[in-house]
Amino acid sequence: MAPDLDPAAASPPPVPDRPAIRPDLSGLSDDQLLDMRLCDLGVQIAGSRLDERIAELYAELEARDIRFRPHFWLSDEWFTPDGVAGIAIPFYLADPRLMKLEETQMLEVEGGTPDWCMKILRHEAGHALDNAFDLRRRRKRQRLFGPSSTPYPEYYTPRPYSKSFVLHLDSWYAQSHPDEDFAEVFAVWLTPDSMWQKRYADWPALRKLEYMDSVMQSIAGKEPVRPSRRLVDPIDRLKRTLRRHYQRKRKHYGLEYPNFYDRDLRRLFTDAPEAARNMTAARFLSRIRKDVRRRIAAWTGEYQYTIDQVLEDMIARCRELNLRLSRPEDLTRLDFTVLLTVQTMNYLPSGRHRVAL
Repeated sequence: MAPDLDPAAASPPPVPDRPAIRPDLSGLSDDQLLDMRLCDLGVQIAGSRLDERIAELYAELEARDIRFRPHFWLSDEWFTPDGVAGIAIPFYLADPRLMKLEETQMLEVEGGTPDWCMKILRHEAGHALDNAFDLRRRRKRQRLFGPSSTPYPEYYTPRPYSKSFVLHLDSWYAQSHPDEDFAEVFAVWLTPDSMWQKRYADWPALRKLEYMDSVMQSIAGKEPVRPSRRLVDPIDRLKRTLRRHYQRKRKHYGLEYPNFYDRDLRRLFTDAPEAARNMTAARFLSRIRKDVRRRIAAWTGEYQYTIDQVLEDMIARCRELNLRLSRPEDLTRLDFTVLLTVQTMNYLPSGRHRVAL
């Protein structure tokens, strides 16, 4: 999660030069949008498709007799700050034109479908409820999940077959940190028709779900003990341009991997003289790039942009090593997909909650 911030720092005075009328973004080109500041976009949750998603989350909480209702605001990313009983939603989800720009810049739209959005909202609601009821101080919670004070790692190595963690968001996200584990268990518990008792029967993770069920029963019908409604980094306080925003975002998700592909690439391709007439490895990878990137992103939950940067590095390295195909294309495609999946899973980026899910 984000570090707890001073209330004064989290709520600076209003930006004086915001436009009084919301601009029409639908007719603007990508370049025109990229030159706009975040605070000038004029987007808001009210009247957007997010209204329906939030109403759905509230209905799920009401069905469990949980009186707590997290508040929401638009910011640059998904996050729930420490100590705040609310959730920041990325600005692009409030406007179809900005969703298209996000896809152009990052190759995907995190939370862009109703199902994906609800998964993230349930997860973030777990963090917000944790803050609102100060649940992390409970001893049994610390024994089951680990202390919240555990530092977030630069990287985490997931154990895909571990049954000690629930499966909700991609990338085995519950394994990244005790607080993420808690939020993921809450999300599974809250999801309608998840049938968690049956799905996780005989899993060690069932103890966490049963604990969550008992805790939620204990707070049913009760008001939060720490109902902070602060806003951290609301969209109307962010003065950087969209161009700068995406430069920073692409840099973060594009520089997570060390580059040491030579050994694997040489095993998969060849620079032998007798293969001089074969298709170059660079051309082959360029041809399958889009489909492989999409598939591996779906399997691992990794950002397509990050995977694409690894692909770009591999293509460049194949070109430098003058590598060519040495086997049939279908077999090479399959082996390369396995190779890239392993590379992706070996270097999953940080679970730092303030940066991204």
